[in-house]
Amino acid sequence: MRALIVDDEAVARRRLARLLEAHPEVTIVGEAADGQKALDAIRALAPDLVFLDIRMPEMDGLEVAFKSAGGPRVIFVTAHDEYAVQAFEAAACDYLLKPVDPARLRLALARVASSSSPNLGALEGVLRAALGRIDAPRLVARRGDTAEFLDPRAIARITVKQGYSVVEAEGREYLLDETLANLEERLSSLGFVRTHRGELVNLQHVRALRREGDAGTLMLSDGQSAPVSRHYLAEVKRRLGLST
Repeated sequence: MRALIVDDEAVARRRLARLLEAHPEVTIVGEAADGQKALDAIRALAPDLVFLDIRMPEMDGLEVAFKSAGGPRVIFVTAHDEYAVQAFEAAACDYLLKPVDPARLRLALARVASSSSPNLGALEGVLRAALGRIDAPRLVARRGDTAEFLDPRAIARITVKQGYSVVEAEGREYLLDETLANLEERLSSLGFVRTHRGELVNLQHVRALRREGDAGTLMLSDGQSAPVSRHYLAEVKRRLGLST
C-alpha cells in the first residue's frame, strides 16, 4: 500500500512515519506540508492512501479530500476532533486523533485493507467514535460542598496527594471522586497514561520526553514537568510512538 503523509508540522510527519515503520505493508511514497502540495503529490504519485491533517494554512485537509474524491483512500490525522462530521461527509476511511495510538493506527490500516471502497456502515461507526470523543466523559471534582465538572481533555495531569486524586486547573486544585486506577482505565482512550504509581499524564499536553538513565521526564504544555519511572517508561514511549 503506497501512502502519502500530509501535515504542516514536520515533527508530526516524522512521528507518523516512525509509527508506520511497524507496518511493512505500507510504503511511504511522499510527504506534503500544505494542501496544494498535497494535491500535486496525489496527482504525481497516485498513492493508495493519504494520511491527511485537517487544519492547515490556505487549503485545509477537508478541501483536499473533496478535491481528490474518487482518488486515494483518506485517513484524517488531526488534533481537532470538532471536524468529525465533515470527515464523514468527505468519506474518510478513518479519523485518528493526535497523538496517534499505535493500536488505533493498526485498526485504521486494517479497515483500509479490508475494503476497496468506502462503506457507509463503517463510516458511520467512525463518525460515532469521533463524536464519542467530542462528548468526552466529564470528571466530577469536589470543592467543599460544590461539585464541579471538568473536561479531561483540558487537563495535563492527575496526581495522587494524601490518598486523593487531584487535578490542577486554572491555578486551583480539585479533588476527584475516583481512584487513579479507575481514572486510568476510563481516560486511556483520551490519551492519559500512567507515568508512575501516583500520576497520570495527558499525552495531548506533552511537548517533549527527556531521557534520564532508565527513567525520564515529560515536558508539558503548561511549562511543568512530569517524572516517568523506569517501570512505566516503555509504555509511555510506545504511546508516544517512540522506539523502545
